[in-house]
Amino acid sequence: MATNKTLAQLQQENASSEARNTLISMFDEDGFTELSPYTGGSVVTGYGQVNGCPVYAFIQDVSVKSGAVCKAAAQKIVKLYSLAVKNGAPVIAVYDSKGGDISEGVELLTAYGDIANACASISGVAPQIAIVSGVCGGISASLACMADFVIMTEKAELFLNAPFITDNAKAGAGTAKNAAVSGVSCMTVKDINEAIKQAKALAAILPQNNLEVAGNDYFALPTDTADASLKGEAMVKTVADKDSLIELFPEFGKAAYTALGSVNWKTVGFVATNKTEDKLTAADTAKIARFVGICDAFSIPVVTIVDSEGFAADSAAELAGSIRDAAKLTQVYASATTPKVSVITGNALGGAFTAFCGANADVTVALEQAVIAPTTPKAAAIFLHSDKLNSKAEIEAAANEYAADEASAVNAMEKGAVDRIVSAEEIWSSVNSALEMLSGKRVNAPTRKHINFVY
Repeated sequence: MATNKTLAQLQQENASSEARNTLISMFDEDGFTELSPYTGGSVVTGYGQVNGCPVYAFIQDVSVKSGAVCKAAAQKIVKLYSLAVKNGAPVIAVYDSKGGDISEGVELLTAYGDIANACASISGVAPQIAIVSGVCGGISASLACMADFVIMTEKAELFLNAPFITDNAKAGAGTAKNAAVSGVSCMTVKDINEAIKQAKALAAILPQNNLEVAGNDYFALPTDTADASLKGEAMVKTVADKDSLIELFPEFGKAAYTALGSVNWKTVGFVATNKTEDKLTAADTAKIARFVGICDAFSIPVVTIVDSEGFAADSAAELAGSIRDAAKLTQVYASATTPKVSVITGNALGGAFTAFCGANADVTVALEQAVIAPTTPKAAAIFLHSDKLNSKAEIEAAANEYAADEASAVNAMEKGAVDRIVSAEEIWSSVNSALEMLSGKRVNAPTRKHINFVY
């Protein structure tokens, strides 16, 4: 015969939950309040203060039915999201489950649908951070990936269909390493403790919701000195507040660099197109477009360091739909209403200039040695003077002349393509003043349901 447990017994059982204790560790001391602690035991939900700001969070408890998702657990998660939407606060979700409770049949599918609706309802309203610390497969994987940021531990698994039961399974499928390389996760960390640390860092630098301005006073002004030769993160570090940068998607789209940081204590999204010397690939365009879309949703200004010859140009890229990739990136920048400042430090050729600078940026500044043109100076020289060029030396001389004249930053400014020419030492002050000037930016967009983004 079953006996009813006392409140003290229930409290004692909860206190022994490793998952619950892990969730509590995310919050400030004595800052966590659990919701519905004695129902839906495969998930723990609650809210509290993280770095002094309200955050809602849940964690799947793998010790209870292997963390199986059930109707009761889903109701707790949906309730949590409902409160987060009403109060405009971030949600941090920790996924660690072997799957759903299939004994519930079709009710399980309905429960998953309810969670999906809850995730969608908060998208663009308040930040969502998903931590995958164990197994996360099937529909749960889709739910995790609906978050703005996905953090995975090294030994975690993330897959739509279990790799070990699919045909022609390939090594690495479903691993954290593959998720990083394919752009599914934005960072990989050693363990759950490091994952929580990174989630808290993101929560601290992000705005609470889409109506608030993000910023903090944790950081000092940059100490790195700008130099025209600097690339990627090294150049960004001369603009961002010291130690404020959090790089995202480092293993995906390796020619581009994306990171959250701050300038003069105000949160900024940084993009650099020259993490490597390569042209921008499909992965780079997807990475930048995703990042800028997140920044735009929460009105985080975007600062783009531009030094690129454009998009990868070869038959393989064309066959794979590189036109779509270029259109996607250009459209995201064009439609973003958040403040956009572009700094041309090297090349801004063809589609790279169109996507990142000019009409797609509120302010475009350039170093004097920047090269701004529809194509490379060499290609332009050959196209314009092919009948007069008879040797490599003549081609090189014509290319240099084109670069110094038609493709120069001075010429671009005279023709209205660039707003200012600055020295490397002036990059920080130019970016800071532009962001200050744009802090009150307002855009009255046409009435529509949403942008029909290229994907």
